[in-house]
Amino acid sequence: MGSSSFLTGTNAFKGVLLAALLTLPLLGFSDYVLHIAISILLWAFVYTSWSIMGRFGLVSLGHGAFLGIGAYGTTMLWNHYGLTPWVGIPISIVLSGILGLLIGLPCFRFKITGHYFALVTLALTEVARLLIVALRDHTGGSLGVTPVGMVSPENPVSFYALQFASKSVWFYIVVGVWLVGLLIWRAVDRSMLRYAMEAISQEEDASASVGINVTRTKLTVTVISAAMTAFGGAVYGQYQQYINPETVSGIAISLQIVFAVIAGGMFVQLGPTVGAVITILLGEGLRLGFGNQFHGLDVTIYGLMLILFIIYMPRGVLGKAIDAFAARTAPPRVQPGE
Repeated sequence: MGSSSFLTGTNAFKGVLLAALLTLPLLGFSDYVLHIAISILLWAFVYTSWSIMGRFGLVSLGHGAFLGIGAYGTTMLWNHYGLTPWVGIPISIVLSGILGLLIGLPCFRFKITGHYFALVTLALTEVARLLIVALRDHTGGSLGVTPVGMVSPENPVSFYALQFASKSVWFYIVVGVWLVGLLIWRAVDRSMLRYAMEAISQEEDASASVGINVTRTKLTVTVISAAMTAFGGAVYGQYQQYINPETVSGIAISLQIVFAVIAGGMFVQLGPTVGAVITILLGEGLRLGFGNQFHGLDVTIYGLMLILFIIYMPRGVLGKAIDAFAARTAPPRVQPGE
């Protein structure tokens, strides 16, 4: 009875949250407020993509590479070949999935797990960043690149180029992207893939002995996560209309992803979204408060907070809140003899 009422309350909360989000642009908020909301939802999607792997013990520090493929792949195909993002985005997603396979297959075949897997993926991020910088004639190098613009005050919408001048339009697009991420997370959570990955995370050999294909299962989760992250990177590039190696492929971005998911709660569907609220508002607060006086201050704070969360709140803010609420609403235990 207690668990069913808890689930009902959770679904009601999600419904209220979605209704409040959909009315946000209608309340007359400034473009700045809408930009913050868009950034939170967009990064929430990226963080949700990572959590699909991370919640099963596959700690990747290389998702900046997948993010970069999505952003740069879509932009380069548009800038140099005139290929619409409606085609460029699927190509970038496929390329990211292939990269996930190429990295995951040898790692999983040779049982490279734990911190060794994290180091391999960390190297992947740095290779992707250096490659973008080295191909400066095509990518703009460390200075970044801007997609060829197709919108103007006279023509504020270009469906072909996937460019929109209105923040309200982008807000509803990103809400849809965020919801897709939540649905994928839920589909994985309710599938046999989840139970297989939970078994693998506990003991690979025992899982293989009962018929689970360990390598294929891990690769499936990796490809899903990589493809989703690339999609998030592509949408980020289209929205921002500017990308550079540090904002989409730097090590700092990969670490930010890990911190946000752990802070929000990687085992809860809305945990990465809470993590996005924390990181975006923290980053914006530091920018407004200190400007560029202390370079790398946000990353330093992320690192310190990550350590504190791992020690004192391993299930994240939302996970801790749900556990506390469930414990409060649970019926009292009947002691023997009562």
